[in-house]
Formats: sequence, C-alpha cells, structure tokens
Amino acid sequence: MTFIEFKKLLLDAEISLPKFSKLIKVSEKNLQSYKKKGEVPNAIAVVAFCFSTMHKEGMDYREMVESLGLKPKVKKGAGFAKKNEEADDKGMKEEASNN
Repeated sequence: MTFIEFKKLLLDAEISLPKFSKLIKVSEKNLQSYKKKGEVPNAIAVVAFCFSTMHKEGMDYREMVESLGLKPKVKKGAGFAKKNEEADDKGMKEEASNN
C-alpha cells in the first residue's frame, strides 16, 4: 500500500497520524519514514484498513485497541553509553589477563 493510500485510510477512520502512532504504540518518526519509502508495511496497512472499516461500521476501534494494553517497544543496548560500557569491560578484561 502506498503512503498516500495509507493516509487516506486514516482520514476515513478520522484519526491523525500522531494519534494513530500513539494508539498503536509505534513512533510517529517510524511512520513518517514510510513517506520517503513510498510504501507502508503490510501490518500497518492492515491496521489502517481495519480502523477505517470499523469506523464506517460505527465501531469504536480506539476503545478496542486501548483495551489491549499495548506497550511501546524500547530499544535495548542502543547508543553511545552501551558502547562505552562494552569498551570499558573489554579494557578491564584485557588488563586482568595481562596481570
């Protein structure tokens, strides 16, 4: 699905991109990156289509999704702090083996 088709489905579902991202616990930055790629992943396309269809049928998809208690993903071990810790650990191990 193209990003434009995706945005049209969000309009049909009467939800903005920022609200969509908060509801499904995916960063808005990630969703915006699909604009450059021109396409959205299948899973995101299916969710947008379902939201649009449910809204047309008078179903409150927001309440349903919120009841799932979704949690945002957290990157583990990313960033400079982790790399510095690994470098420190490596240095300590090398030092210990030299003694």
